[in-house]
Amino acid sequence: MAAPFTPGASIPGQIREDFGGATFNALRTAARLGGRCSLFSIRGGDRNGEALAQTISEAEIADLSAVFLDRATPTYTALLTGAGDVVAALADMDLYEIGFIRQMRRRQLRIAVQDSDAVLCDANLPEAALRLLFESLADKPAFAIAVSPAKAVRLRGVLHRLRCLFMNRREAAALVGGEAGSSAELLGALASAGLGGAVVTDGPERIVSFDGASAFMLRPPQPERIADVTGAGDALAGAAALACAAGLPMNEAVRHGVAAAMLAVASDRSAPTFSPNDFQAALAQVPAAEPLT
Repeated sequence: MAAPFTPGASIPGQIREDFGGATFNALRTAARLGGRCSLFSIRGGDRNGEALAQTISEAEIADLSAVFLDRATPTYTALLTGAGDVVAALADMDLYEIGFIRQMRRRQLRIAVQDSDAVLCDANLPEAALRLLFESLADKPAFAIAVSPAKAVRLRGVLHRLRCLFMNRREAAALVGGEAGSSAELLGALASAGLGGAVVTDGPERIVSFDGASAFMLRPPQPERIADVTGAGDALAGAAALACAAGLPMNEAVRHGVAAAMLAVASDRSAPTFSPNDFQAALAQVPAAEPLT
């Protein structure tokens, strides 16, 4: 928007289209960092679906997605301030609700899971589809993105299977069914709910995380430029999950996630384009995580 948001009024601004989605954005970041990634999703047989297929190919991610020729590809529309903050967003994703459950039984997906080192999913999947996915995981490390307060609750039935859940404070509060409280109280409630690890962001404020009995906090550096914040959490999840899967401890993996998020907020795309040198330069600006007290 080129002017302050006023409810009920016409506001000057610009419309920009991009291809994303929480898990796809995260995988694009992981792929740029050297991860070997495959994407299992569903899309429509429309022009957006065809362009999305091309975008997946260009990202060098194996495309295992199913196509519903008579359906429209799901969309997410966000209204942003001039500073890049989200005022409101609309997720039109009915295809996920009707299509994912059946697709989770595909042999191709089971083979891909067996061949993977780790699995990353998000709460756009219906609860029944999440259960089917986690039944196929065996002992594979699993990571998830909460997506939104309304959808985060879908993960309650699989929390005990997650290596780490990435979320913001509103999503965390919705998940534990109460007020966020202090950071220590929130992490304690998440652990009591069955989570073995979590990363909780709070916009530009400090990030808190836990892994087993250890809890940490990290204050992200203030970015020099903010173009769009909508993909920052996805980039954080992709980089941190990749680092965890590679064996780095949670406190160091979060540093990798924050570096990727810094690159994301400086980009006007849903997933940032960056070189290894860009990432190392961003990582050098991220302080070490400290014990949460």
